[in-house]
Amino acid sequence: MKRTPLLHAELSHAIASLGHGDLLVIGDVGLPIPPGPRRIDLALTPGIPAVADVLRVVLAEMQVESAVIATEAVERSGGALPAWCALPVQPQTVSHEEFKRRTQQARVMVRTGECTPYANVILVAGVTF
Repeated sequence: MKRTPLLHAELSHAIASLGHGDLLVIGDVGLPIPPGPRRIDLALTPGIPAVADVLRVVLAEMQVESAVIATEAVERSGGALPAWCALPVQPQTVSHEEFKRRTQQARVMVRTGECTPYANVILVAGVTF
């Protein structure tokens, strides 16, 4: 059995397959998934699982060098990071349109059941050495 909290075999394998600088996206139920990236669909029903829950578990498994969120997510939170956005690094903010363009370079896109607008994050894989 694994020692980390991530039990989803496909997601665990996807994270283990990332190289330095590769992108993993965790998105809400409405984020478009472009052709190309590996799609891991975790959505069960509206709100389940939440982006915050998936992010927490992914961060326990993945070394993150940097992150990107949409400026609109910060604006909706009164200028602060959204409550779901518990990251080990200060995220870069870009427009939602630019965010969607960047997802085209992702290796993996994880779809959640989150229904909060702009609850999406791009995680850039780091190295542990």
